[in-house]
Amino acid sequence: MMATRPADIVSPTNTQILPPKTSVEDARRQGRAPYDKPTPANTIMLFIDHQIGLMAGIRDFTSLSEYKSNVVGLARTAKALKIPVLLSSSNAQWQNGDTLAELKEIFSEEPIYRRTGIINCYEDPTFRKALEDVVNQTGRRHIVISGVTIGTCCAFPTLSMLQDGYKVFPVIDACGGWNRYEVEAAMLRMANAGAEPVTTFAFACELQADWKLPSGNDMFAPFVENLPEYGFIVQNFWNNANQHVVPDPFGMVK
Repeated sequence: MMATRPADIVSPTNTQILPPKTSVEDARRQGRAPYDKPTPANTIMLFIDHQIGLMAGIRDFTSLSEYKSNVVGLARTAKALKIPVLLSSSNAQWQNGDTLAELKEIFSEEPIYRRTGIINCYEDPTFRKALEDVVNQTGRRHIVISGVTIGTCCAFPTLSMLQDGYKVFPVIDACGGWNRYEVEAAMLRMANAGAEPVTTFAFACELQADWKLPSGNDMFAPFVENLPEYGFIVQNFWNNANQHVVPDPFGMVK
């Protein structure tokens, strides 16, 4: 005989996010690992050198469509959460090619800082000034960065910004590499220096934090459109939730 289960306990729909009891500063003083959480209110996103010429050479993904979808999903996340962004390109007039068209469309109101030779965007005076202007205007110091390739466009500015006291989150699956050795070396180098590598959609969940927040509806777009594994699940559910796209001849679905 099956035992009777206790009643489920459902969180109230008006609950709010509960932070850790210990502040980041107190955690550091006590020798604990602090969770200096990235939020839509404290982050800036950098999209570095996602250029069609460079992207054609990426070899660490099973397909370039997967890599491109992650980049676009990250961009849509920034847009949905109203996070400030900076875009930069390197020698776009030559073989590196122009910035990915989807990024230009999503951020049509943002300029592209077109570097003319300096590889590390943080070492480029024009780009550095643009970033520092946003930091000074907003007080944000959590930097989210993606770029091509991960070993140069992402790793070099990450190391530089860590030295200057920023909290840096490289989005490793919205970067690309010439080969897996470049990717592995870059991830080790950045993590050992204090960066916190993240992935696109796990990081999007971290930023959203609570699906009840008003941004939840807008945040559905990157998950449905750029993470097809999840998009299919969502679409299948809603196709059959209140209307049956495919009629059930057995009469089992009510």
